Amino acid sequence: MYQKLVRKEVMGLLEKEVGSFLDKFLTPIEKIWQPSDYLPDPSSDEFKHDLEEIQTFAREMPYDLFVTLIGDCITEEALPSYESWLMGVDGINQEEKLGWANWVRAWTAEENRHGDLLNKYLYLCGRVNMREVEITTQYLINDGFDLGTSMDPYRNFIYTSFQETATNISHRRVGTLAKQSGNGKLAKMCGVIAADEARHAKAYKHFVAKILEVDPSEMILAFEDMMRKKIVMPAHLMRQSGQKAGELWGHFSDAAQRCMVYTGNDYINIMKDLLDEWKIEHVKGLTEKAEKAQEYLMKLPARLQKITDRVSTPDLQFQFNWVKS
Repeated sequence: MYQKLVRKEVMGLLEKEVGSFLDKFLTPIEKIWQPSDYLPDPSSDEFKHDLEEIQTFAREMPYDLFVTLIGDCITEEALPSYESWLMGVDGINQEEKLGWANWVRAWTAEENRHGDLLNKYLYLCGRVNMREVEITTQYLINDGFDLGTSMDPYRNFIYTSFQETATNISHRRVGTLAKQSGNGKLAKMCGVIAADEARHAKAYKHFVAKILEVDPSEMILAFEDMMRKKIVMPAHLMRQSGQKAGELWGHFSDAAQRCMVYTGNDYINIMKDLLDEWKIEHVKGLTEKAEKAQEYLMKLPARLQKITDRVSTPDLQFQFNWVKS
């Protein structure tokens, strides 16, 4: 009961700064980009040419890279699940017009544009079985998820710091690979999405840093707990038609690894970056239990690296229902 009360007090303390967080890390709706800024205009004389360009480059994309793009889109499209999850965190009052509830809504509104943009691109590209993609998306929202955070704001902010950084890497890499093949339009789309994810990651890292200032032991223990469980991506229960929840995730992860969009080494590097960002090694005034957690966290990247070096990615491509044969 005491820990729960402390967390609510800390969330209440930080809530006074949410207005500044909105100004610092999010962009006003009237100023931020919208999906239509990067998609062909059906009313334009250039629409047919732009559409042919999109479809030509889509046909030429390597299979694993194309599948990774589709999976990233599906992950972004499942956003209603993510908002409902964050709204239930201890210390967030859903009825409040301001404060943390306002942050969650504003963050969700920015994120929602990502799925809109990628979904329309995939619809136009002509290489996707959109019904199968839509089935996977509906299943993903329907099946829900368990991220191991419960309703603890500390664990949730650690999770979002990690996950937003991971999505930044994934979108940025897809964009870089698209640009290398001359697909400038897709590269720009992935680039602007990645930039949003980078801002969002910066915000959640900032929240953790602020909590470390006032409740370091509990935040360190929450960080240790999340890393012992391992950070699972929000689409870990992904499936396609005819499958059970989670059956598709391993195949999607393998595809992302094969095309070097998101790998085991990226997971380790994100953790290293978080340890550096939050100066975990130098946090003082910890309880004995938190000091042990601190020691565990500092040694974990090396341990994970040894495991990752021994793991090989399957060479065999899985045939996804999402892609038209």
